[in-house]
Amino acid sequence: MTTTILLIILGLAMIIIGAHFLVTGSSRIASRFGISDIIIGMTIVAIGTSAPEMVVSFMGAMKGSVGLSVGNILGSNICNILLIIGLSSIIYPMTVSRINVNRDMQFMLLSTVVLILVSLDAQIETLTIDDQMTGNVISRTEGIILLLFFLVFMFYSFASAKRHEEATKESEEKKEKEEEKPVVKKNFLLSLVMFLGGLAVLIWGGNILVDNATILARAKGVSDTLIGATIVAIGTSLPELAASVMAACQKKVGIAIGNVIGSNIFNVFLILGGCATVTQLPLATVNHVHFIFLLLATLLFLVSARTSFKIRRIEGLMLFVLYILYIIVTISLA
Repeated sequence: MTTTILLIILGLAMIIIGAHFLVTGSSRIASRFGISDIIIGMTIVAIGTSAPEMVVSFMGAMKGSVGLSVGNILGSNICNILLIIGLSSIIYPMTVSRINVNRDMQFMLLSTVVLILVSLDAQIETLTIDDQMTGNVISRTEGIILLLFFLVFMFYSFASAKRHEEATKESEEKKEKEEEKPVVKKNFLLSLVMFLGGLAVLIWGGNILVDNATILARAKGVSDTLIGATIVAIGTSLPELAASVMAACQKKVGIAIGNVIGSNIFNVFLILGGCATVTQLPLATVNHVHFIFLLLATLLFLVSARTSFKIRRIEGLMLFVLYILYIIVTISLA
């Protein structure tokens, strides 16, 4: 059992390290081909911070541990809001921009509502997986619908980024002329090695984590969903936690807010949608409590941000306490 826990920790470490090198390498490659920082941030970096959840969820789905996949997404999104935003706001009150409230947070709320609708719909299908009869599922059709929502979000975000890029292009050109700094060319081969190496370590670590988390769940007699929503969810959210807390310490709250919002949207529309497209996701082991806490967390986050365009320390403390309550309730119902 000790070996299993150590391998879970090793898998998490490999996922985080792999994601770091994947994002760094791919960002350098994109820069080499003249892709703007805004586009890089909205695609490569945004997907990169969700890479741990992506690998764990896809590996879980492909290996038959679908409870781990769904639990990881639900647990990660709850962790992102209640734990990460909560802790970050306690460290430094977080000012929320109007574009975050009027566009990004609306998409995040939409992703939560759509997830609940496709998860708790009236459709009952009987599937046989590992000789267990299951009921409600996220079907392949619903997975495709989630992916279509992701494409809409990306199209809208790219259009907004393009407008912002054109508006700031002239001022940036003037700044570059004034500074007249020499252009430093990145080593393309090194960037490619970082990208491929990071991807390999990410996948390898995902395999180790999923296999041993499943072993631990069965040995302790608990569901894959519980392990996915707690241990694995916190582990795969470590990149977002580290980035957001560090940003809060440096008073760069925009990074922390955007990091969480983007991650939650990607987790539902891209990752869960992709997993459901690959294989239908039975929800027999997923307790409704997870969906209730996710909706509550999302609404609290949105209301707090819209009220004063700021997440104050007291509100951050409330979010953090709610996360502790979520963990206690989840474990007690296991």
